[in-house]
Amino acid sequence: MKLLLKFTFLVVLFFGTWFVLLQFDWMTILKVQQIKKTTEEKLGDLFWDMFKAEQDVIRRSEIAGPIDSLVTHLCRKNGIERKKLKLHIVDNDVVNAFTLPDDHLVVFTGLIKEVETESEFVGVLGHEIAHAQNNHVMKKLMKEVGMSVLISMTNGSAGELARESLQSITSSAFDRELEREADLDAADYMMKADVDPEGLATFLYRMADDERDMPRAVFWLSSHPESRERAEAIIMYIKGKDFYKQPVLSDEAWKALKAEVEKEKE
Repeated sequence: MKLLLKFTFLVVLFFGTWFVLLQFDWMTILKVQQIKKTTEEKLGDLFWDMFKAEQDVIRRSEIAGPIDSLVTHLCRKNGIERKKLKLHIVDNDVVNAFTLPDDHLVVFTGLIKEVETESEFVGVLGHEIAHAQNNHVMKKLMKEVGMSVLISMTNGSAGELARESLQSITSSAFDRELEREADLDAADYMMKADVDPEGLATFLYRMADDERDMPRAVFWLSSHPESRERAEAIIMYIKGKDFYKQPVLSDEAWKALKAEVEKEKE
C-alpha cells in the first residue's frame, strides 16, 4: 500500500511539474534574455566609446598594473570571473569611480589620490564591482528609460538620450537599496580577500566630513548619498565577524602607485 502511494505521488509530481513547465513560452523567454544580454554588451561599448572620447585613458603599467592586481585579487578570492571585468583608468582629478553596462569598471586618478590606504581603495573597487555583479546599472537604466529605448540607443537612433543616460550613470545615485547591497557585498568581498572592510566605511566617513572643505569630493558624494549612515551600516554589518587583515600590495608598491598617479600630469 505504501509503495502504491509513493508511486502515485511520484506520477502526480512528474505530470504536475510537466504541466507547469508547459505554461511557459521558453523560446520567447530565452530570446528575450538573449536580447537583453546583447543590448547590455552594445550599451557598454557605446557608453565607454562616448566617455573615453573626452577623457585621457591611462595604460601605463606603473599605474594600471597595481590596480589590476587589486581587482584580480578581489575577484579570485570571491569567485568572480575577472576576464569579464573591463578595467579603465582615467586621468581626471575628480574623486570618482563607476560602472557601465557589461562590466566596464572606470576609475579616476582623483580617487586614487584621495584614498589614504589600500583598504579604502579596495573598498571602493569592491563597491563598484558589486554594482556590476548585481547588474545594478541595467536595472537603473531600464527603470529610468525602459528596454525599448535602450535597444534604440544601440541602433544609433537616440543619441541625445544616450548622452543623458551616460551622465545619469556617472553622476547620480542608485536606489538606496541597491547602494546598501553594493556596500555590504563589498564588505563581504573584502573579508573573503583578507582586506580590512573598515576601509570602505572610513572612506565614506571622511568624504562626508570633508564635503565642505573639499569641493571635488562633492561629485562622488552626489552619486553616493547618505555616506555617514552607510558607513555606520557597514561597521554594524562586520561587527563580531572574524576576518584577517593583510595588504595585497607591498607598502613600497602602494606608495609607488600613489607617486605615479601624483606625477601623471607633470
